[in-house]
Amino acid sequence: MTEYFIDNWDPAYGASFEAAPVSQSTAQINTDVELPAAAWRPLTAPPTVRAPDVVLLVDGVRRIDATLWTREEDGTSHPGLAASYAAGVVRCDLRAGAATLAGTLVERGLFTTSPTATDIEAGSVRYGVRQMAGAPDPARLVPAVQGPLTALEVAISTSVRGESEDLLVLDGPLRNRRQLSRTIGYVKTQQSQYLDATLTKVVTALRPGERSPVFLMGTAWGGYSWYLRLPGPAGAPWAGIVRVECTTEIPAQEAIELADLSLVTLPRFASNPYKDPRAPQNLIPIAGLERRLRALLGDSRLLHRALTLAAARSTAVPAAL
Repeated sequence: MTEYFIDNWDPAYGASFEAAPVSQSTAQINTDVELPAAAWRPLTAPPTVRAPDVVLLVDGVRRIDATLWTREEDGTSHPGLAASYAAGVVRCDLRAGAATLAGTLVERGLFTTSPTATDIEAGSVRYGVRQMAGAPDPARLVPAVQGPLTALEVAISTSVRGESEDLLVLDGPLRNRRQLSRTIGYVKTQQSQYLDATLTKVVTALRPGERSPVFLMGTAWGGYSWYLRLPGPAGAPWAGIVRVECTTEIPAQEAIELADLSLVTLPRFASNPYKDPRAPQNLIPIAGLERRLRALLGDSRLLHRALTLAAARSTAVPAAL
């Protein structure tokens, strides 16, 4: 008889596990990093592992303020978009039980393939031009914002952390942020299946406070990875399960130690369903940081109006003398 489960996530945010059978990853996976595949089982952290005194959680947000087209002197047009993006860090002092906003950075950019584009002054806000090479394809513009946003996350993380070795938790995959030491990437939505059916059963059998063994992903942004289940109401097989990853620029044993550290740290920040539609995966400090960063981006309606006026000025015909 088929069993049914309701995903705890609000459907407006998609699903906590979005991988279809056809999305099985083709990446080379080494499942024998911590345990041989035949010996895989749910793991708990050794009793000697304690959460760090201070944890830094990092996130970034982006927003498209306007889409636009240029008109070149040769009669051609190029697509563009005006985007705002911000990154910030929350410093969680676990000993004091306090969380503070440790730093934020906000930038705006005009992304376009136009070779003649210049900055746009929209009232008191400047959108610095970020020229892109290649064909004038509008579909390339939105993904182009991710690079500058990632750079902003690295900059604020480095600035806040300084010379300390506090554990750094990045919301999302590490990608090209792997140079940050003592850092883990936190992936709350599962969009690919990396393990075969036998090992996937180990993952979906995890109880709160348990994790899978560490495995190695051979993707373009490959790294050590593991799954863990956060505390929360029972539900679908993937309810409360997140994937965590770290760089391969450290020994395997150090990655295993980070896996245990994440297991005694991340559950502390799990959100509650009555407060967050993406509970428990959307960590409480990250949710608060997202709200603050979106506020720092400014009023989207006012910015769109200012951009419209700036565009109108650029096309105005000068009065005859």
